[in-house]
Amino acid sequence: MPDTAPDCGFDISNFHFRFRTGGFLLRDGKVLFVKTNFGDYCYVIGGGVKLGESTEECIVREFYEETGVKAKTERLAVVCENFFKGHGGNLEGMDCHTIEFYFILSTDEDVSKIPEKTDEGEDLVWIPIEEISGRNIKPNFVKERFDEILKSSAPLHIIEDRDRNN
Repeated sequence: MPDTAPDCGFDISNFHFRFRTGGFLLRDGKVLFVKTNFGDYCYVIGGGVKLGESTEECIVREFYEETGVKAKTERLAVVCENFFKGHGGNLEGMDCHTIEFYFILSTDEDVSKIPEKTDEGEDLVWIPIEEISGRNIKPNFVKERFDEILKSSAPLHIIEDRDRNN
């Protein structure tokens, strides 16, 4: 797939749609997140699926772009239909709808090589698993259902719409 392939997403009027992936990398009882530059919350590493790209190819590519470390997918953990009001950047005030595939990731590489910032200049932070439920993490289901995400033998299907009007 060429690097020039567009992301699977579009904007129409005040609506934004995106097909994206996310990945949970666990190491030493901690999970790697991105702290956004647009607010006081963290989110899961990932990004937009490109036209012609599988979700597994996408999360491996996105993880490498954001961390410089090669990861591999262990399993699909969550499929989420996420509806929210955009805050910050080019999404400010937009009605957003994303379809998100979240994977459990692993790596054979030394995670100490992971920089403190993503390729976009946002902070990469390791959050202890026991602290996830008390943190401001988007989408909300991540902090509320993280234990279930880790333990489930089948992918969870989640519809997240509590931030639709916020």
